[in-house]
This record gives sequence, C-alpha cells and structure tokens, in this order.
Amino acid sequence: MSLAEALTGLDTLARRLRRDCPWDREQTAKTIVPHTVEEAYEVADAALADDDAKLLDELGDLLYQVYFLALLLEEKGDGDLEAVAHAIHDKLVRRHPHVFGGEEITTAGAVRSRWERVKVEQEGREGIFHDVPESLPALLYARKVQRRAAVVGFEYPDVEGALGDLEDELRELRAELAGGTDERRAEELGDLLFACVNVARRIGADPELELRRATQRFRSRVGAAERLAEAAGERWVELPLDRQDHYFDQAKEAQ
Repeated sequence: MSLAEALTGLDTLARRLRRDCPWDREQTAKTIVPHTVEEAYEVADAALADDDAKLLDELGDLLYQVYFLALLLEEKGDGDLEAVAHAIHDKLVRRHPHVFGGEEITTAGAVRSRWERVKVEQEGREGIFHDVPESLPALLYARKVQRRAAVVGFEYPDVEGALGDLEDELRELRAELAGGTDERRAEELGDLLFACVNVARRIGADPELELRRATQRFRSRVGAAERLAEAAGERWVELPLDRQDHYFDQAKEAQ
C-alpha cells in the first residue's frame, strides 16, 4: 500500500466512524481535544523511552486525531484536511527563507528568531506575546513567553546571567520562608520556577521534558531502592529516612 493509499484509507475510516459509531457522532472539537493532548504526551513518552515500536503506534493515534478534528472543521464548512495540509505547507515554506529563499541562516537560534520576525512581518501578528496559548503546560508556557521576549532583546546576554537570576530568586524564596506569608512564599516559588525555565532555555533544554525525565529517574530509583531493601530483609517503607537514603543512594549509583 502506498502512502497516498494509506492516508486516503484513514480518511475513509474517520468518515465511517463519524457516521456509524454513536460515540464518534457525539464528539465535538472541545470533547476531542483532551484526547488529542493525551495522545501527544504518549508520543512524547515513547520518544523519550527510545521505544520505536511504541512511537509508531502512538503516532498513529495522534495522526487519527488530526484527521478527526479536520473532519469536524469540514462539517462546519470552515476547512478540511486538504486545507490543513496546504496551510502548514505554505507556513513552513514561509518560515524557512534560508531553505526556500535566498537568506543565509546557520544556527538553530537564528532560525527561531527569524520565525518570530516572519510571524510579525508576514503574518500580521501584533504584540510581543501574540497568540501564546495560555492553555499550554506551565513550563512550556513560560518558555514560549521567554522566547518572545528574547526576540525583542529582553533577556540576559548569556547563561551566566540566567544562573545569577536563578540564585537571586532562590535567596528571595529563602527569605520569605524565614518570615513571609504563604502568598509571598508561593509567589517567590513561582519566580524561582520561571528562572529555572530560563536557564533551561539558555542551555537548549526543554524544561517540560527534562522535568518528566527527572521524575521518571526518581520513580525508578525509589523502586530500585525498595527492592534493594527487600533483598536485605528490610521493608523500605518502614525504614527511617537515613536508611531510605542509604538504599536510594545505592540505587542511584547502580543506575
């Protein structure tokens, strides 16, 4: 089966399910989007795990979400899958003048900055923070806002400046913990998290993915620590903190 045949077959399937399945008939864009977001995270999990078989499967789930949402647009007369494909094709060509035009751009950072200028110069978007969706996960929302500010030059000149700001925010949080209100402590914690995102951005790390990786490492190490304790004839959950730390450190070293 060719690519065109496979994609046409998926379109035919989406239309039949919309017509013949009671659940699919009831769906709207608003009810489907939570599933779309979930599928996107499952794609991310598969990619981070280097599980190509799972990535193949999850990409299929995500692709179907695109087909279904495009079908809902078609039913409303506001577009269709063909219009979606044309729009993203034209957008990518427009935002890559260094590939499809005469501009010369040699770094990923310069490409990203050029994207932002194209959005303003050619796509009519206004304001520094135009079209930044507030529904993004908080870490990604912070990174996107920081990127927009960076385009107009409002950022530290290097990672050392970002690290200095992180250290300042940590000191301010410590001061509030020593005698501030719950509200002020929460605000300073937010500032500290925002500063962490800025450091991540300056070193080219995705804060959302890195936090997920860190959480997975912690989860894995706690599980390994529990098994080490059991192998030594102890119940990890009943141990004092220093003994739990002992097994946790062993698990960390082993991994």
